[in-house]
Amino acid sequence: MSGPGLFPEAGPVVDHDGRAELFPGFIDWEAADALLARLLEEVAWEQADLVMFGRKVTEPRMSVWYSPDGIDYVYSGTRRTAHPFTPAVAEVHRLVEEHTAARFNSALVNLYRDGNDRLGWHSDNEEINGPEPTIASVSLGAERFFDLRHRDTGETKRVLLPHGSLLVMSGPLQQRWVHQVPAMKKVRAPRVNLTFRLVRRPSD
Repeated sequence: MSGPGLFPEAGPVVDHDGRAELFPGFIDWEAADALLARLLEEVAWEQADLVMFGRKVTEPRMSVWYSPDGIDYVYSGTRRTAHPFTPAVAEVHRLVEEHTAARFNSALVNLYRDGNDRLGWHSDNEEINGPEPTIASVSLGAERFFDLRHRDTGETKRVLLPHGSLLVMSGPLQQRWVHQVPAMKKVRAPRVNLTFRLVRRPSD
């Protein structure tokens, strides 16, 4: 994790076929430090087994699914049981809703223990998220790269997500682009990422 002030500029990372916009100083440095410490303490981290290409694999990171509405999340052949927000998750949720003027009723909270933990290419296009979801992603801790790749053209974008930053993805981005958090072997510090969504029950 680099020091205060070493942020990339705010602005759009993707501005066609959907939108991804970065807000680097969304949470100030000291508040972000405090939230990271609280989340590492409060969250009962889980390591999920996924079904990928017909075989079971263990996620290369820790995560917990939160939904005060009690809506479970199913992806990659795995059902994640909904938990109520912890106090720290609820605080970040409030900040995100105030900043974006959007409503979110759930969060997938991820722990990347070091640079070996990662997230492979995918999109958040499950039915539960709706056809054009707004997903607000808060990063706390070690800086990690976030990559996007257009499904049709192969165009790629890369952005560094600093401590206390917010990335907002919206429009048809999840249909037209895929994204990943690649491994960064030299990173030794943890990163916590909270991705807030407005999900709906399958019957809605």
